[in-house]
Amino acid sequence: MVAALFAWPWENLGLFKFLIYGPFLVKALHSGIQGGDLDAFCLHILIISGLRIFIYQLWTSCVNMLFLTGNRRILQQGVDFKQIDKEWDWDNFIILQALMASVAYYVFPFLSLLPLWDPRSFIAATLLHVVVSEPLYYWVHRCFHGDYLFTHYHSLHHSSPVPQPLTAGSATFLEHLILTAVIGLPVLGSCTIGYGSISMIYGYVLVFDFLRCLGHSNVEIVPRQLFEKLPFLKYLLYTPTYHSLHHEDMCTNYCLFMPLFDALGDTLNTKSWEPHKRTSSNAGKNRRVPDFVFLAHVVDITSAMHSPFVLRSFASTPFTTRLFLLPFWPITFLVMLIMWAKAKTFSVSFYNLRDRLQQTWVVPRFGFQYLLPFGQEGINKHIEEAILSADRLGVKVLSLAALNKNEALNGGGTLFVNKHPNLKVRVVHGNTLTAAVILNEIPEGVEEVFLTGATSKLGRAIALYLCRRKIRVLMLTLSTERFQKIQNEAPLEFQKYLVQVTKYHAAKNCKTWIVGKWITPREQSWAPSGTHFHQFVVPPILSFRRDCTYGDLAAMKLPDDVQGLGSCEYTMDRGVVHACHAGGVVHLLEGWTHHEVGAIDVDRIDLVWKAAQKHGLKPVINVGKSKES
Repeated sequence: MVAALFAWPWENLGLFKFLIYGPFLVKALHSGIQGGDLDAFCLHILIISGLRIFIYQLWTSCVNMLFLTGNRRILQQGVDFKQIDKEWDWDNFIILQALMASVAYYVFPFLSLLPLWDPRSFIAATLLHVVVSEPLYYWVHRCFHGDYLFTHYHSLHHSSPVPQPLTAGSATFLEHLILTAVIGLPVLGSCTIGYGSISMIYGYVLVFDFLRCLGHSNVEIVPRQLFEKLPFLKYLLYTPTYHSLHHEDMCTNYCLFMPLFDALGDTLNTKSWEPHKRTSSNAGKNRRVPDFVFLAHVVDITSAMHSPFVLRSFASTPFTTRLFLLPFWPITFLVMLIMWAKAKTFSVSFYNLRDRLQQTWVVPRFGFQYLLPFGQEGINKHIEEAILSADRLGVKVLSLAALNKNEALNGGGTLFVNKHPNLKVRVVHGNTLTAAVILNEIPEGVEEVFLTGATSKLGRAIALYLCRRKIRVLMLTLSTERFQKIQNEAPLEFQKYLVQVTKYHAAKNCKTWIVGKWITPREQSWAPSGTHFHQFVVPPILSFRRDCTYGDLAAMKLPDDVQGLGSCEYTMDRGVVHACHAGGVVHLLEGWTHHEVGAIDVDRIDLVWKAAQKHGLKPVINVGKSKES
């Protein structure tokens, strides 16, 4: 049983908790018509709440922009799904403080008479903060590190291994009741002595939130030169490094924002200044070199908002189009244009696997841009620069994602390997494991399959593999020349199992379709009832048939010992990555020294599959989905 005042009264409401703002909204709308002072207060509550959420979101976005903050991170591990889920309702305290503010408004009528501006109010609030809030928070915080209070309350906050701006809001109901008093006393005190103002309330609350985010950011942005020129400031303003030490050594650095109170209370960590100086001085020098890089690209404008630095919670779930994304579409479109004109390849996420750092880099191009003939040279230039950068850094393996390894674009990576024969980084397209995943999804006993995209890189490998196992492959292609070229690669005794077909109705009796080229609902209609559609086409085909089942794109689940993984790869479930990504991971873990580019080596399909399983990568159990499901 949880302790009293541990849980939030609205914790079971989910998003419906924001209906608590309903009465404020109704009164604010009414005030726009009637102009009543009481209703204007409700408008201020809504505005302040919105601004507070914006500050926390802006901080979270900034600290997760690895291309900006990667060199200044204090703790190097990533934020995993467990921490994200634990901090999901971080904004509960904003609702609580809005309710408490409304109570104060009714209890203290003079709050309705506050002027918009009074410079004395800022002085009064600052003095009361230093004299009241700082020592009050310090001693209460120390008490919450006692055995009972820590075990039953404060341990929740410290259970987040990597401080983040949203971690500041992750605490129990009791703790935030006390924090409401800490933040409210300077505001109420200033107003009580006649020095209050609306602008002071806005300023104090928002600065309070800003500094809370600063301390929990895990990114050192306070320059060491500031403390070198003005040494006394280090006792008046804490730093992210200073507060991170509290999360490491929980018997020190209890202060709210001012280390002066730790010095007075003899709880100042003796290492408080040196780590800050070291982190600040080494910014730009201390980045750890990744062992593996997955070189991705943006799919479309809507999915671009699935990046971890946009909305952390949204990125931690598989991508689906949501209505709340629509207002941000114009902004994302503008960002796309800027990226097209100016951006370079950048890092968006990372995780650790067996002491090996894995990063995802993104080529600043969207899916449709790969189809523009005049854009291909520029895309190849971006990919080449990324490969050369990885080579200079000492990256061991770089895996090309989706369109970055398009055969027509660069021959599945062959262009770069041939152009730079002395590359130390191994360039991998990962398609060998992709083929292995698709082939191992086909149930035993199947005697015939229908294959579209049959002469593509993957289609060729799948056809050659299946014919060796005496499975008849209906290869849909209009090019007899390309078909015969593939057929001639098969051993003579198995060539008869490869059959060229030119129309979809040739598969009207085949219940196993392997789709490597997008097919329309009309083309799907040729499949008999009970057909299962395996697929390696991007984007996936529409689940049109109610009487058929549809597989997902080839994917694998990362090993259970992966650390710091907190974002989903496009539409994949948590911990699941595209097979080409997994193929690069296997290449690294196996220590293979060859490039995997160009045509797929059919003889290595089983070898790569067994290696993936040996290292703990698991095939995604893909129970066929029908349109109805």
